[in-house]
Amino acid sequence: MTASGHVVLFGELMLGLRPPGVERLTQAASFEVRFSGGEANAGVSLVNYGHRAVVVSRVPASPLGEACVGYLRRFGLDTSGVAHGGERLGTYYVETGAAQRASTVVYDRLGSAFATSSASDYDWATLLDGAAWLHFTGTAPAVGDGVVQALLAGLQLARERGITVSCDLNYRAKLWSPSRAEEVMSRLAPFVDVLIGNEEDAEKVFGIKAAGSDVAAGRLVNDSYVAVARQLVDRFGFRRVATTLRESVSASHNRWAGLLYEEGQAYLSQQYEIAPIIDRIGAGDSFSGALVHGLIEGWAAQDTIEFAAAASCLKHSVLGDFNLVSTAEVEALVAGDASGRVRR
Repeated sequence: MTASGHVVLFGELMLGLRPPGVERLTQAASFEVRFSGGEANAGVSLVNYGHRAVVVSRVPASPLGEACVGYLRRFGLDTSGVAHGGERLGTYYVETGAAQRASTVVYDRLGSAFATSSASDYDWATLLDGAAWLHFTGTAPAVGDGVVQALLAGLQLARERGITVSCDLNYRAKLWSPSRAEEVMSRLAPFVDVLIGNEEDAEKVFGIKAAGSDVAAGRLVNDSYVAVARQLVDRFGFRRVATTLRESVSASHNRWAGLLYEEGQAYLSQQYEIAPIIDRIGAGDSFSGALVHGLIEGWAAQDTIEFAAAASCLKHSVLGDFNLVSTAEVEALVAGDASGRVRR
């Protein structure tokens, strides 16, 4: 654990249900059970890299809520910031794609314990005591106005205490419209130091498009994402902007890289050819966790983006939302060991 303080992660915790293998929901006779959440996913990565990661959320005071908290503890997350209340735990279903059939996520989050929470549920003065970093994603404010107010209270205190704030835009069309996302995220953006997104987030949330790129066709123009990052910095004053760069050949075959923009300079990672993909859910969260790790450690920008891209590349080989890889495994891939040979 770095001596600079722990990381606080604010967001919804949910029950995740998946049919076995690549079965469709309409075929399923059984489901695999996991608990997850975008911020918790990033937190597990941070734990793997030696940090204390404190999850701040709200779950119902029920056996299901306790099962969720217990599950997260198994992976080293500090759940002391999880409040109890509300009626139900949000649920999501994942249908894993293959070949040309895309993966699909179905949400059942309306009226969840987190969505109905408010600022009074979170004691930010205590939660941020000794913290070095506060991280959230766009899925948190997307679920309710009470959550927006709670998050604003935390962001304001973080600013007062000099705590670095990162946000993964993580736009989800099934949670809110682009216009609502832009309205809310524009209110939160002034408190954010490090903005993270994927190939489409800046366009969907802030209307800033990467010229010449066609995400649906799997065609990206890297220079246009540098221009997007520059526009985001000019508009909101972010210290850094990072983005994942995914070229989708099919659901089973992607090309993957990352870009970090800071102080007017862009740093591009090496690109990885990922095939076959075992599970891409949580790849963006693993990128965020690895990026935050590098920034907390004070690494050079190029080293940070190489580590983040490699870590999230490896996530595509791990079943479930958590990126269960070690620092050594990530560093080996950065160094060029991509053969997949058995290590004895």
